[in-house]
Amino acid sequence: MGTHSAADRSLFETLTCTRCGATHDHTTVQTVCQEPGCGRPLIARYALDELPRPAPGHDGTGAGPLWRFPELMPLTPGTDPVTLGEGGTPLLRARRLAAAAGLEELWLKDESGNPTGSFKARGLALAAIKAKELGAATIALPTAGNAGGAAAAYAARAGMGCAVVMPSDTPRVFKDEVVAFGGTLIEHEGLIDDCGKIVAERVAAEGWYDVSTLKEPYRVEGKKTMGIEIAEQLGWSLPDVVIYPTGGGTGLVGMWKAWAELEAVGWLGPARPRMFAVQASGCAPVVDAFVGGAERCERVEQAQTIAAGLRVPKPFADEWILAVLRKSGGGAVAVTDEQIAAGVERLARTEGIYAAPEVGATWAAVESLFERGDLAADERIVIVVTGSAYKYL
Repeated sequence: MGTHSAADRSLFETLTCTRCGATHDHTTVQTVCQEPGCGRPLIARYALDELPRPAPGHDGTGAGPLWRFPELMPLTPGTDPVTLGEGGTPLLRARRLAAAAGLEELWLKDESGNPTGSFKARGLALAAIKAKELGAATIALPTAGNAGGAAAAYAARAGMGCAVVMPSDTPRVFKDEVVAFGGTLIEHEGLIDDCGKIVAERVAAEGWYDVSTLKEPYRVEGKKTMGIEIAEQLGWSLPDVVIYPTGGGTGLVGMWKAWAELEAVGWLGPARPRMFAVQASGCAPVVDAFVGGAERCERVEQAQTIAAGLRVPKPFADEWILAVLRKSGGGAVAVTDEQIAAGVERLARTEGIYAAPEVGATWAAVESLFERGDLAADERIVIVVTGSAYKYL
């Protein structure tokens, strides 16, 4: 792929429903599938047969902006990205942490250095630029934490409005961040899906463009670049296992989509990592559905956890998430808040990474999965460090 600063080589063709396969016009504002009785997420499709073969060279770092993948970005040619320098995050070998746990090869994809301190920058950068390109004046979304600040920051960068609906008990720093970037903060007594209902109700009346998790097709396109970077940083190969903290699950399905696209152009083979979704025991709808053999999640009532990003009582893309977990041969695991806190401490003291509670959950999950035999000592394992702990102070 190139290193262009604008989308002058995009191979974006159409938007397709993840369930029924119906196609939708990508030159107008689209949210979910409009076929009767469907309403499921849409995904971008590309003219992959036009990409060069073989894979380009690499220096093993994956350094550089998210926008260096123009062929697989859904931007109209000539569109300048709304960027704050997102992407190109390091993949760090965690030798001390691996040795302490009896593992041979452990890596940390550290997203905490992104603008506004988390991986949410990738998806909201794409959402903001597409919203502006399509003529929207204001983006809106519900959030339990990092997404709100990222949305407000990119809206400010793009010269757009941003409305954020947030549970009233969300840590204060996330609220202050939205306001600092000029966003409109709406607090609500309830969980993130309750906040999502408010967004949905006000979209038409206020003229907002709804960029809720997987209720528009472009945030996943930003998140998928994590998967491209991991492949690039490992010499156009993939790990055996990926451990991912899962609230809405955009990054999990996005990476899976990226690897399918890279296989289609011959840059990767058919092998895939086993994907493990990690949730908190106080809010584990994906774990419950996976263990119970269900295709959809049941809503978790009274969801509680110290990891704000994991307090999603029912992810909108639950079918997609569960399908990826099962197709990959992976699974789902829940950990307690006590384990989450211990995981944060272990990552900080062993590897010098002060990670968000959601990430502490992933390390607790690695220990649990290894103990019960779901991980082998000689497997190459990647943990996605989705954000920084500093906002939780």
